[in-house]
Amino acid sequence: MATISWSCGSKTEQTNTEDYGDPAAQTEKAEAPAASEADMIAQGAALVAQSDCTTCHHQTDKLIGPSHKEVAEKYGFTEENVQMLADKIVNGGTGNWGQIPMTPHPGISHSDAEKMAMYVLSLDGEKESK
Repeated sequence: MATISWSCGSKTEQTNTEDYGDPAAQTEKAEAPAASEADMIAQGAALVAQSDCTTCHHQTDKLIGPSHKEVAEKYGFTEENVQMLADKIVNGGTGNWGQIPMTPHPGISHSDAEKMAMYVLSLDGEKESK
């Protein structure tokens, strides 16, 4: 019994001896390299292929909504248009292509929607202008 109370009552001080390395090196590791425009467009193409986009949009032919190529031809490949289309993907909308509403996709992150928009805007061969 004495052994148990001695070990429970023992007050040994522990010190933290973990080495967290150079803080500057950690910052460098934390910052992932930025994906190239081509990588983001390829990711956007994969996201479109996995989504329900093709229910209403075809790459080159009009279905319920405009073809993705028609969208690319209507809107310049600018950061402003990437943001506008990403917002349309996530929030839905109506009026830009007639009165048929675009279904909102709240389960798609804005970041993924931006990649999808970049893919769509790239379909007329245009590169993003800054």
